[in-house]
Amino acid sequence: MYDKLARLIVYKEIADADILKSIAGSIRDCKLKQKDKTEIIENIYGQIHKLLDLATAYGFNDNLWQAYLAYLLAMAETPFSLHCEKKGASEGTVNLFAKKDFAIFRELFFYDFTEVEQELSIDCFSVITSYHSIPKAEHYYNKSVADKVKELQAALSASKNEEDVFDAVTEFYKRYGVGKFGLNKAFRLVGEGENFDLVPITNTEVVKLSDIIGYETQKKQLTDNTRAFVEGRKANNCLLFGDSGTGKSTSIKAILNEFYDDGLRMIEIYKHQFHQLSALISRIKNRNYRFIIYMDDLSFEEFEIEYKYLKAVIEGGLEIRPENILIYATSNRRHLVRETWSDRSDMSKDELHRSDTMQEKLSLVARFGLSINYSAPDKREFENIVKGIAARYPELAGKEEELLAKANIWELRGAGLSGRSAQQFIHDVLGKLE
Repeated sequence: MYDKLARLIVYKEIADADILKSIAGSIRDCKLKQKDKTEIIENIYGQIHKLLDLATAYGFNDNLWQAYLAYLLAMAETPFSLHCEKKGASEGTVNLFAKKDFAIFRELFFYDFTEVEQELSIDCFSVITSYHSIPKAEHYYNKSVADKVKELQAALSASKNEEDVFDAVTEFYKRYGVGKFGLNKAFRLVGEGENFDLVPITNTEVVKLSDIIGYETQKKQLTDNTRAFVEGRKANNCLLFGDSGTGKSTSIKAILNEFYDDGLRMIEIYKHQFHQLSALISRIKNRNYRFIIYMDDLSFEEFEIEYKYLKAVIEGGLEIRPENILIYATSNRRHLVRETWSDRSDMSKDELHRSDTMQEKLSLVARFGLSINYSAPDKREFENIVKGIAARYPELAGKEEELLAKANIWELRGAGLSGRSAQQFIHDVLGKLE
């Protein structure tokens, strides 16, 4: 196994994968009898432990060894895989090298560990190649990655030769993409300066736009703009503003779920990271995905100047914003930057032309081509939201009048009229049921 890894060309980086390299080295040491058996077994068990951790994180099941190799292929960002991501399989000499690598991968995929287990008197490989994981809820593992790896694993299991592997892998790259951008929905920026990393957010909320009761006009505006974006047509940066608890952030999450299969990805960024926006855009502008840079609860006080970075990135800098990137933000403030009465008067002892300050503050929101208002519901709309949420729970059936009466008291006690307070009310009712 170790010698085969050394012959990889296109996928050379995979040969250095921690678990694969260590297990291959242990099998070589076992066959050559270069190390004490106890030391070899200890190393193998250590790698099996890491493999189980990976299986837990991504929900792998059945044959964990094959799932791991499929995962490595899915994550391998090589010039070959990145080309396939954009254009699929193409004619070229590199295909010959890729197919030789796939022949090696197929041998590793169906590797027989029997001899090693007999030599070391262990059975861990037999266990992981016929593994049944404990059932767990989707939010406990990265289902997005799990589903795709299982699909690739099944295609590799059905392959008869390297040609079949080539077809399966290149089609996978073309359909889903490659690496963490291909397998995950959302990311957050971690690190300072240009040495940051985009870390996958593995447990995104499973929510649909239909889960938001009301706001049909707003949802349609958001959907139409996003659909134009993922289809390669002109679209606008978008600001969702209005009262708290009205579904602004939920709408953004729902949009991600709705258009993920169309190549939409989302990167969450905070205002203290705005100085990294240019570096972030440079890193993702050439990928075959549509990226929404998401800023939640965006607002600025007078002393905060981070919005100037955002202004330059959205529109105003020399570099054109790439066509595969949009900025979506939510805010409780219509104009984002805090204004004062003195901003609207030229009579000030501090500044000759205070109206210029006002224009400076308003210029940020003007660069969002689409602004969508989510205002608090009125009494009737609030009751419709309560009834709509309650309808999702069979145990609340037939209790509409009682629920509305209690919801009225709940709102009067200070919860306010909003979708969030309606959801909190229903949770309170459900929590008190025996």
